[in-house]
Amino acid sequence: MIDLYYWTTPNGHKITIFLEETGLPYRIVPVNIGVGDQFKPGFLALAPNNRIPAIVDDDPAEPGPPLSVFESGAILLYLAEKTGRFLPRDLRGRVEALQWLFWQMAGLGPMAGQNHHFSQYAPEKIPYAIERYVKETGRLYAVLDRRLADREFVAGGYSIADMAAYPWIVPHERQGQRLEDFPNLKRWFETIGARAAVQRAYERAKAINTQPTVSEQAKKILFGQDAGTVAR
Repeated sequence: MIDLYYWTTPNGHKITIFLEETGLPYRIVPVNIGVGDQFKPGFLALAPNNRIPAIVDDDPAEPGPPLSVFESGAILLYLAEKTGRFLPRDLRGRVEALQWLFWQMAGLGPMAGQNHHFSQYAPEKIPYAIERYVKETGRLYAVLDRRLADREFVAGGYSIADMAAYPWIVPHERQGQRLEDFPNLKRWFETIGARAAVQRAYERAKAINTQPTVSEQAKKILFGQDAGTVAR
């Protein structure tokens, strides 16, 4: 059994998609980041960066106690290696998938996240910041669109690279992007969205978070962190 410490964010969706695709038995442990669950000592013991998701695998491949993993990219890699699925085994295929996984972790996720913040949540609308991140999100969409011009998925067959990127494209309208401007990406997006496992993952999200709007109090918790938050 895998315990998934989860909330309904793009990074959380990555892991439910993988788990639904593989059929690994798992239990969701909700971590409501809007009320501060991510700062509870039990969660911090698993995820010292106070961010979801994290997992605890009760049955790791090597003998020993349960194994915990934090950071969504690391979790995807761990689960792919555990199951032998959704990560090519040959050297070149593996490198292809991992570099696009890291591209999402280092680029698409952080830039789209800043896009969300300044366009949706910031108390002051700063035109320069909004334009900066909307443009950079568009640039990254274009990179992905070009990559998909001659292939069905990001790195050979369907892989953890696709699972990592897809949830960050779901809120494209909030990011100021039109999928019609990126036809290859649009085709890929619709293909993944039609997968039964992906649909199950998003249905589970609806059951976990029945009020997905971000309250003013939640904004203070989510966006008011600093070094003192870690020190407490």
